[in-house]
Order: sequence, then structure tokens, then C-alpha cells
Amino acid sequence: MELVCYVALGCLLALVLLYGLLELHYFLRMCLCVLLARFVKRRCHILETTTVNGLCLTNDVDTLLYHMNNARYFRELDFARVDFYERTKLYRTITRLGGSVFQGAATIRYRRFIRPFHRFKIISRIIYWDEQSLFMEHRFVRPADQFIHCIVICRQRVIDVSMDSVMAELLPKTAATPLQASRHTLSSTASMQPAGMAQAQAMQLPQTTLEAAQAENGHVATSTTTTTAYSVKLKPPLPPELCKWIEYNDMSSKNLRSGC
Repeated sequence: MELVCYVALGCLLALVLLYGLLELHYFLRMCLCVLLARFVKRRCHILETTTVNGLCLTNDVDTLLYHMNNARYFRELDFARVDFYERTKLYRTITRLGGSVFQGAATIRYRRFIRPFHRFKIISRIIYWDEQSLFMEHRFVRPADQFIHCIVICRQRVIDVSMDSVMAELLPKTAATPLQASRHTLSSTASMQPAGMAQAQAMQLPQTTLEAAQAENGHVATSTTTTTAYSVKLKPPLPPELCKWIEYNDMSSKNLRSGC
């Protein structure tokens, strides 16, 4: 009996040590997110949105125990990103091509705090990419009335591989037909575009529809050129607020390099 007590006490101390040194619940939740995204949740198109659910617990609140700590928002994004990476096969495609990805920059705009024990969901999507970077938008949304608590924009830097090459790999493989992908892209980017831009894109739809019909009938041959042109067609336009943020990041980088 005494031996059992010592074993139980040793296990308890080891558990406390793990929580103190490694924050065990974070790694356990991360493993759970990976398993759910890889084996339970459905696969997603690279330009689709993904959603993960969260709950503000006592270890997430601020000093006054009144609302979610500001730093916890970025921590919650780790789970949203791994869910997006797994369900779209983005991370596996980058590593398969010999590259790696890391967080390069992030900006957040708070609107209203999240109270303790209140549920929220994080809606993630790709809003733009260039040769070296992938730009993602994350929204913290209240499930009851879809109120947006805050909006985060993250810049994921990709090294040792071109982001255009990664998207050229993913876009044809995750779209059933060019017609379906074109319809999805028009609907997913309509909210970000001014009315004039949306009308201009709509004027190009008949040609896209014709190409899709030919592809469905087996008259269009796949090639590297076709794949590259196809990925360029599906690329979202650069949002104006993101353009300003990229300019700010470039100015900050130049200041750091010059020693300012």
C-alpha cells in the first residue's frame, strides 16, 4: 500500500513538473487538433475557409479576471493554423517541395473582449500570396450572433521554395473542376472587392466557363503552363489594407537593416 502511494505521488509530481516546464495541455490540444484535422474533418480547398472552436477558460483571462488576455489570441491562432495546414495539405506540400514555413509578421485589431467561459470560433482563410509569403486572415467570431471580436492578419514566410510553386501544386489538386473552383473563387473574393472590380471579374466568366466545359468534356490537355495560368486566375486580388500593411513591413525591415 505504501508503495502504491509513493508511485501515485511520483506520478502527480511528474505531471505537475510537466505542466510547469512544458505547459502540457497546450501540446495535448495541439496533438488533438492535428489528429482531428487529418483523420476526422473533411479536406478543404486551399481557398476555402476553415473553422475551429474555442472556449475562454480561467488560464486564458487577464489579471482582472474580466476578459481573455490579449496575448492569448495569438496563441489560439496556433490551433487554427495547424487545422488549416492539415485540412488543405498546405504544410505537407511545402515540406514535400523542400521548403519550410514560419510566422513572419502579424497584426491584430480588437473590437470587443471575450469574457471568461464564453465560446468563440476562429475562421481562417488565405487572402493573398506572393513569391515568398502567404497572407492569412483570422476572425474571432461569437457563435451566437456571428459578432466579430477581432481580426488578425498573419504573414507566413516560406523559404527554400516559391509560394507560387506551392499554390500551383495545390490549386488543381484541391479543385474538382476549373468551373467549380472559379465559382468558389468568385464567391469567396466578392466581399473583398469593390463593385467595379467584381463586375470586371464577372465579365471574364464566360471564357472561364467555356474552358471549364471543355475540360469536363476532355478536350483540354493538362500541362505545366495550364497549371500555372490556372493558379494565377484563382489568385485573389491584393486587398488595399493589406497593401498598406506590406508597405509598413517593408519600411520596418529597411530601418532594421540600416540600424535605425
